[in-house]
Amino acid sequence: MSQTVDRALNILPLLAQGPADLGQVADRLGVHKSTALRLLRTLHEHGLVHRQQDQRYRLGARLFALAQEAVENLDIREIAHPYLTALNERIGHTIHLAVHEEGEVLYIDKVESRYPVRMYSRIGKPVAITVAAVAKLLLADLPEQERRAIAAKLDYPPYTPRSTPNAAAFLKELATVREQGWATDLGGHEESINCVGAPVRGADGRVVAAMSVSAPNVVVTAEELLTLLPQVRRTADAISREYSGTAPGADREYPGTAPTKDTA
Repeated sequence: MSQTVDRALNILPLLAQGPADLGQVADRLGVHKSTALRLLRTLHEHGLVHRQQDQRYRLGARLFALAQEAVENLDIREIAHPYLTALNERIGHTIHLAVHEEGEVLYIDKVESRYPVRMYSRIGKPVAITVAAVAKLLLADLPEQERRAIAAKLDYPPYTPRSTPNAAAFLKELATVREQGWATDLGGHEESINCVGAPVRGADGRVVAAMSVSAPNVVVTAEELLTLLPQVRRTADAISREYSGTAPGADREYPGTAPTKDTA
C-alpha cells in the first residue's frame, strides 16, 4: 500500500511540469502502463488530475482548491510562536514577528525580553515603516515598481540622525536587504535601540512575514547584537520550512556578518 501511495504522489510533481501522456507517466514511475493507468484513474476520481481531450493528463482543479484552502488556513503567528519563544529563551532579547497588510507593517507577535529594560512596541501596532528591520524585509521582497510606488508615497520622519532621510535612500536600503537576505535598524527609530531581522518565506519563496531581535544599548551593543544574526536567520528558516511544509534540510551555516554601515 505504501508503495502505491508513493507512486501516486510521484505523479503530481511530474504533471506540475506540464501535461504528460500515459507512457510518459509509466516511464517516469518505472511501471507498466496498466499500473500507471490505475493510479491516474484513482487520482482523476478525486479531482487531483484531469485527462485532456488529447489523452494527456494534467493537474486537476481540486488540487489547486486544496492548496488554496490550506494556505488560507495557515496561521503564521501560531506556527512561528514556539520558534520565537525558543530563541528568546536562548538569547533573552525582545523578539517581534510582523506582516505587511493594507499598506502597513504590523506586529503580530512579541516575546518580551528577560531584561528589566522593555520596549514599548505592542502587538497590532504599526511599525516605523521607513526604519524598522521587519518593514525593510517585507517591502524589499515586493516587485521593483511596487517598491518605488510605496517609497514615493511615504513620509520620512527624522526619528534620529540615523533615520532614513528620503525615498532614494530607502530604495537603496531595500535593494541591499533584498540582496543580502537580512536587515537592521541600528538606532534609526530610537537611538538607544538596535535590531536585526530575517525573512520568513512561503512555499513559493516570497516573504510572508519578518522576525527580528531588538535590544537597547544598555543591555547589548550593536556589534554584539549583530553576532546573533546567524541564530535569527536559522530561526526564520525553521519557521519558513514549517510554514511552507518543506522537509528540513541541513542547517545552514550563517557566519556572523556585520554591516560596515547602516544606511537606515
